[in-house]
Amino acid sequence: MVNLNPHVSVDCVIFGFHDGKLKVLLIEREEVPKSYLKGHKLKLPGNLITQSEDLDISAIRTLEELTGLDRIFLKQFGVFSSPGRLSPPEDLAWLRKTSGLMVDRVVTIAYYSLIKISESNITERTIWLAVDDLPDLIFDHNRIIRKALEALRQEIRNEPLCFELLPKKFTIRQMQNLYEEILGEPMDNRNFRKKVKPLEFIIPLAEKEKEVNHKPAQLYKFDKKIYEKHRKVLSGFNL
Repeated sequence: MVNLNPHVSVDCVIFGFHDGKLKVLLIEREEVPKSYLKGHKLKLPGNLITQSEDLDISAIRTLEELTGLDRIFLKQFGVFSSPGRLSPPEDLAWLRKTSGLMVDRVVTIAYYSLIKISESNITERTIWLAVDDLPDLIFDHNRIIRKALEALRQEIRNEPLCFELLPKKFTIRQMQNLYEEILGEPMDNRNFRKKVKPLEFIIPLAEKEKEVNHKPAQLYKFDKKIYEKHRKVLSGFNL
């Protein structure tokens, strides 16, 4: 039997990018047999940690079990410790029944992760939803997602995190769309291309888009080795 810690959990905000929308991965709350709890509310992937488990290891395990991927970008961004975060009462009742513990208060350590949706092997009971169109989730998970997005907005201005979300071959338009989705603001096409053009680590390919209903655009790829080589000189990503 797994020995769970009733006071500490990890929650993972998994971002993906698909059809021009920034999305977050949610999981159905398990059904509680013979209970007054109705419906399947949605929640972030996460759980109470075990008594012998490191926080980072718990988060990595959660992601691997859910997505089938390892070596995923993962960053701790916040601690949520409000005494009232386990409300409403029916959500607390669900946690007590499913964990088998008389939980009263849980501090959660939150991580955000970036994955390519097309490469993940997502398990059942999960759904990708646009971050700007989320229902009410359990506990304080809506707030955790908002804080994760704030952290991502800060990081993506100075680090090449967009390539964790884009396909391996992408267009400049796709790249710009992703930035606009994350930052929540439009960007001038000409200025964006002007900033991207001199970046040596964004490599133009001798390929164009296929099966599109508009003029095919040139494809590019991100070269991480070149980026790391020039990282100090670049002093940030600055897009």
